[in-house]
Amino acid sequence: MRVLQPAGWPRPKGYSNGIEVRGRQIFVAGLIGWNAEEKFEAKDLPGQFEQLLHNLIAVLAEADAGPEHVVRMTWYITDKQAYLRDAKRIGEIYRAIMGRVFPVMAVVQVVALMEDEAKIEIEVTAVVPD
Repeated sequence: MRVLQPAGWPRPKGYSNGIEVRGRQIFVAGLIGWNAEEKFEAKDLPGQFEQLLHNLIAVLAEADAGPEHVVRMTWYITDKQAYLRDAKRIGEIYRAIMGRVFPVMAVVQVVALMEDEAKIEIEVTAVVPD
């Protein structure tokens, strides 16, 4: 994997501007922060985010992959202010589960998600090197 960082650009915090990679591709549908029984244990954004990352790790494991293989994440959040207010906690949760993995990333505020209780949904692309 090669991080694409143009000369003179400031290094982004928590993500990469671009990544070049070769290998077996894994596409993960939009995951939300409910448990295996499709119940929300957490009502807040950080709690749902933590469960969502555990869900992601479980899906990646089915392909013999892990967080280190994630190259792209698109986050859909329902409350930008909650995201900004809880950004430090969200970052702590991310690092505890994902480690020092900084994929290309976009965060988009949406009006709602398909599950009314959901605060966040993330879709992921992972690549396992050849």
